Amino acid sequence: MRRYVGNTLHKNPDNSFTPCHRVVNAKGFCSGSFSFGGPLVQQEKLEAEGVRFTQGHVDMERFCITEDDFEEMHLMLENALCEE
Repeated sequence: MRRYVGNTLHKNPDNSFTPCHRVVNAKGFCSGSFSFGGPLVQQEKLEAEGVRFTQGHVDMERFCITEDDFEEMHLMLENALCEE
């Protein structure tokens, strides 16, 4: 699943239409790849939208996002892909 998301983000033609800079990993860390110009550029974009960082990652608890939420999202995406 991670590779699917990463590949999709890499091929994103227009970040203004598909704001893929909003995708962080399950621990809240920014992408280390070149997709946004590096993790600092991604962090700057998120901070400009009001996202707060704690010790270098998104404060997931502040946004009430838990590991269970990621599992639920994973299952929903998996089911959607199976239906295609």
